[in-house]
Amino acid sequence: MTAQDPFVAHRSLLFTVAYEILGSAADAEDVLQESWLRWAGADRAEVRDPRSYLVRTVTRQSLNRLRTLARRREEYVGEWLPEPLLTSPDVAEDIELAESVSMAVLTVLETLGPTERAVFVLREVFDLPYGEIAEAVGRPAATVRQIARRARAHVAARRPRVTVSRSEQRAVVERFLLALRTGRLQELLDVMAPDVVMITDGGGVVAAGLTPFHGAELVAGLLARASEVTSDFAPVWLNGAPAIRIDLDGEPCAVSVTVADGRITGLYVVRNPHKLTRLDEPAQLSR
Repeated sequence: MTAQDPFVAHRSLLFTVAYEILGSAADAEDVLQESWLRWAGADRAEVRDPRSYLVRTVTRQSLNRLRTLARRREEYVGEWLPEPLLTSPDVAEDIELAESVSMAVLTVLETLGPTERAVFVLREVFDLPYGEIAEAVGRPAATVRQIARRARAHVAARRPRVTVSRSEQRAVVERFLLALRTGRLQELLDVMAPDVVMITDGGGVVAAGLTPFHGAELVAGLLARASEVTSDFAPVWLNGAPAIRIDLDGEPCAVSVTVADGRITGLYVVRNPHKLTRLDEPAQLSR
């Protein structure tokens, strides 16, 4: 492949499409490999718009992969969270892109069916015309409009309702980081909303809660105990937002948060090592 090849030129876009549909960077990379093989075998003279052609190809391959993953996710041990991505602060400058790849929104997208998820991503995030989406998912355009409307309502009812600035989010994460480093229970309680929810994903590989933890007292107590065994907490940017990386006995742990009214309302803690292989090099995301 040369730098002028459309696949190379649009690779970050194609990866972002696949990642948002799948919630897994590893599976997104596999989809890009499969899509490249199809692109390499395509009759380029018949391709009028390479970008649209490649997005359709990646979408179809992502849908195929998502359907084959359905059983694996049903059998997953404990809570399933998306694979966190290390991102540069620049991603946060595109507010819509940053929100669409946030752990909170990706977790909501898990509650959609495969076609609904693909339609939502292509329409709401990438603003593709309904006709192009229809070609990508193999449904009539009128049906795609209905699917998009249902998916939009479904996500709106479940996504965090309060949007905060990145500066506010960073300030809260810095307070949270300080509280973790001190391990003081009251400081942890002060930075969290009373009804905070913490979801942990160990995938049956490492210790993690099988169901979400509810309430500031319970969550703060668990975090205070974590502070007793490590002091290796570092600020990072994950999925377009300020977050925290924790190293426990040499193993990384990624902590993303949602914020409202100056306090943490949700924590997404990924401990499954198979999902933590991309914490050293920023992912290239674009729309």
